[in-house]
This record gives sequence, C-alpha cells and structure tokens, in this order.
Amino acid sequence: QLHLTVSEKNELTKSLEMVQKELQEKETEMKREISEYKDRLLQAEKEHQDALTEANRKNEVEIEACQDKMNLLEHFISLQKSEIEHLKSNKEELNSSLKEAHQTLGELLKTKVR
Repeated sequence: QLHLTVSEKNELTKSLEMVQKELQEKETEMKREISEYKDRLLQAEKEHQDALTEANRKNEVEIEACQDKMNLLEHFISLQKSEIEHLKSNKEELNSSLKEAHQTLGELLKTKVR
C-alpha cells in the first residue's frame, strides 16, 4: 500500500507540475498579449495625438487666412466709405454750383427780357 501511495503521490506531483507549467505558460502568454495591447494602445494614442495636432495646425492656418481676408475686406469697406463720402461732397458742390448757375441764368434772362 505504501508503494501505491508513493505512486499516487508521484502522479499527483507530476500532475501538479504539469498544471503549474500550463499556468506559467498561460501567464507568459497573457503578459505577452498585455504587452502587445499596451503597444497598440500607445500607437493608437500617438496617431490620435498626431491627427489632433495636424487638425489644429490646419485650423490655425485657416483661421489666419480668414483673418487676413477679413482685414482686406474691412480695408476695402473703409476705402469704399471714403469714396462714398467724397462722392457725396462732390455732389453737394455740384448741386451748389448748379444752383448758382440757375440763379445767374435767371438773372441773365431777367436782364435780357428788360
């Protein structure tokens, strides 16, 4: 019976060693997978950050271009306002000159009729 018990003990020991070996292999495999997932996550985060940086850069360039365009338009509007004011002033001068010319003409006609 001792021989049977020793034999069972040896089998149990072998079985335990096999289970321990399988567990170690699984642990090693899981550690490797975790490492791969971490690497993929870091790569995805880097790609995401790069994409954000590029999008921000493009947006800044676009904003700057829009600001330049807006500044040009504001300058153009300012020039147009100045031109309008100048034309209004010329119109007033012409109206005044025309009024004077009508008065002079009226006076000349009166003088001629007499």
